[in-house]
Amino acid sequence: MNKDALAKVPEVTIGFWIIKVLVTTLGETGGDAVTMSMQLGYAAGSVIFLLLFVATVAAQVGARRFHPYLYWAAIIASTTVGTTLADLVDRSLGIGYAGGSTLLALALLASLALWKRSTGSVDMGSVDSRKAESFYWVTILFSQTLGTALGDWTADTAGLGYAGSAMAFGSLLLLVALAYFRTGISRTVLFWAAFVLTRPLGAVVGDFLDKPLQQGGLDVSRYAASAALLGLVAMLVLALPHRAAQRAH
Repeated sequence: MNKDALAKVPEVTIGFWIIKVLVTTLGETGGDAVTMSMQLGYAAGSVIFLLLFVATVAAQVGARRFHPYLYWAAIIASTTVGTTLADLVDRSLGIGYAGGSTLLALALLASLALWKRSTGSVDMGSVDSRKAESFYWVTILFSQTLGTALGDWTADTAGLGYAGSAMAFGSLLLLVALAYFRTGISRTVLFWAAFVLTRPLGAVVGDFLDKPLQQGGLDVSRYAASAALLGLVAMLVLALPHRAAQRAH
């Protein structure tokens, strides 16, 4: 079996990014449904979703080939636990959105640096061994958690609100896309930049959907929003073509 065939993460396409934004939005509504609507709190919610994350990642690492539904299940688990962990760090630990975002950004950079030093590459197509997969999913977890903290920071502390924050992160993603097509900047660097930025975009969209009207949201049921998003993700995973990553993006 050649190296490319061992990769168990998807090739990055427009469909990948559409699903990624929907999944990050689902992570926000789903995480809030457990911690807020069910009133279980951030700590209990984090434990629940962390166990789910570990279980799905273990299945993903143990699989012999790329399975789209398994991969996206692990991503969903990472984004829900990212939501509850970010809320725990930002609010329960009392360090605020700025402190939480800084701490998580440092953790993400450290994970990428250690991964690069250990395997020689942090490209999607290089995720073809258990060591690379372990670094990949730890990095994913940090990026999802950081994205939640950034979304809360811009929407609340910076005063941009949900719509303003969505426009800000959408604009940054547009700049990353332009850099992809117009510059020679490393495709791997651009991929991780986009991967991080899609998380706060999804976070503020999720908050816009389920927060009360007086807070600038639409007051949609978190359960209904999460169910609708999950169904849409499942349909897109089924409808869109998927294949394992084979080269740098």
